[in-house]
Amino acid sequence: MSIPLSPRKALLEWRLYLFVIPALLLLLAFCYMPALSAIYHSFFRWSGGDSKEFIGLRNYSEILADGIFWNSFITIGILVLSNIIKLVPSIFMAVLIHRLKSDRWQYWYRIGVVLPMIVPGLVTLFIWKFFFDPTHGALNHFLDSTGLKALLVHLDNFFHLGVFHADVPISWLGEPSLIIPSLILWGFPWIGSVGVLIYLAGLQSIGVEVYEAAELDGASSWQRFLYVEFPLIMTQVRLSLVMLIIGTLQGYGLQFLLLGPDGGAGGRGMVPGLWMFNRAFLAGEFGYACALGIFLFAFIVLLTIINNKYVRIEK
Repeated sequence: MSIPLSPRKALLEWRLYLFVIPALLLLLAFCYMPALSAIYHSFFRWSGGDSKEFIGLRNYSEILADGIFWNSFITIGILVLSNIIKLVPSIFMAVLIHRLKSDRWQYWYRIGVVLPMIVPGLVTLFIWKFFFDPTHGALNHFLDSTGLKALLVHLDNFFHLGVFHADVPISWLGEPSLIIPSLILWGFPWIGSVGVLIYLAGLQSIGVEVYEAAELDGASSWQRFLYVEFPLIMTQVRLSLVMLIIGTLQGYGLQFLLLGPDGGAGGRGMVPGLWMFNRAFLAGEFGYACALGIFLFAFIVLLTIINNKYVRIEK
């Protein structure tokens, strides 16, 4: 037998419905409807206008023969692996901040980590594009002033790479063989503000008694990290991996701004998201671009399931 609600509770429940229902409608309109529209238009030859031709699964069959799309997965695979390695500096930075004895210094280090979040991402990308500039970029100036370029030229001559030359500025974004190393170098020293804050939240949830037990066992600093801190922040690491995989596979803004819509020289910087943009807005193949997006969505879901299954949390 259900217990009737008091008038005050009933009023609060109706107010809750008044907020929840519009929020769900907005979510449906701006999140689910575009996704459903993409699924629908993936079965059509569509150039973005009112006219379209139903072609069934032909767009999906064309994906299987799209060499550029499949080659882009090689590039994105390299970037995903490199981004996983880039998680390490953020983890160590969080551990170092957590181990500071002074609360005041911990506060200022957190401020220092958070401040880069204020800078718009577009500004950061343009700064890095200037950083890679062959004539005025800071990277080439650094190599010239330190003599490292002469070392690169010597290694190039030894291995017959044909990339570095003594009297020619290094074109980091114009040389096909240097495009992927440049994309990996982007963001150095790879300390992400959000990542550090996530790991710090996990580290601060570790009880004092755990550290006391490790100290009684004579654990060194490295052993405390390896056997105490890192296993106990695996929840945060798992979350970071999911966000990293989704963000890297979906993203193409970095490649678009640094290399252009064709992925740079020889298309070496082409990634699935950029190829989808290329087909939609340069080739006018919106239906095929929708099919590419659905395929990429399914691939991301598969990787997320694998990550959730094999990245176990045992505390």
